[in-house]
Amino acid sequence: MCFMVDETPIAALRRALPGLPPRLQEAARFVAGNDFDAATRSMRELAAAAGANPATFTRLAQALGYSGWEALRDALIEARRPGPETPFSGRVAAEAGDIPVGMLAADAGRLRGLDPAPVAAAARALHVAPRLWVAGFRSCRGVAQVLHYQLRLFRPADARLVGGAGPEDLDLGALAAGDALVLIGFAPYSRQSVLTARTARAAGCTLIVLADTPAAPVAEGADHLLLFEAAAGPGFFPSLTGALALAQALAAAAFGLGGEAALARLRQTESRLAALSEYVPDRESPR
Repeated sequence: MCFMVDETPIAALRRALPGLPPRLQEAARFVAGNDFDAATRSMRELAAAAGANPATFTRLAQALGYSGWEALRDALIEARRPGPETPFSGRVAAEAGDIPVGMLAADAGRLRGLDPAPVAAAARALHVAPRLWVAGFRSCRGVAQVLHYQLRLFRPADARLVGGAGPEDLDLGALAAGDALVLIGFAPYSRQSVLTARTARAAGCTLIVLADTPAAPVAEGADHLLLFEAAAGPGFFPSLTGALALAQALAAAAFGLGGEAALARLRQTESRLAALSEYVPDRESPR
């Protein structure tokens, strides 16, 4: 197996999952979901906890390119060693140059690189789902709020923001089979985003993930994966430009599939906003 640069053992394991035999897939998922145990317990103890044969974990390690389980376990231990908590300041270049020009150029490139085909497929999943959930945590919260707002314009009774009206755990407990959940995330991934993805899969939801790499922990098992570039560019913070563009394209495509019914609901929303005088009339706009 060929490892990607700076790829962790767990990321390599997730990337290899689709090509593994069924028994190795089960072992791989167990290791991915119990990486602390995998790094701290013996192979026999781990196999007993997983209900598998110890030799399965040896074959799994070899399938990933390691000589055996101990070599994979050593890599897992090394990956868990605490490193400097500098996911943002560590990106600052010694000579940043003209940052505004560089950032705008990088974002323009990100937009050109987005693939519209997965957006259309994900929009179809949103269209048929009875309830829509949107989740984004920490810096991704803003993208989630934009997507939630746009979906509510034409699906006012169906679209919900995880954690928008109360504790997140209550919303996660309300997820049901057939619902669609859109989750936005990029490295470093928050624990809450990983928990949300796992909960949605367990509940039988259609999982749509906007992420920066197919190896993202939030992307495992996703029904639809929309990729955006976050890390390239001179800024100290990863860019959300691609994520926001995908979110807006997803909302627009879902609206288009709604036809006359979606248009009627959008007009009802507009009428309600006008009745509440939410917007400043053009004639009163400051000049």
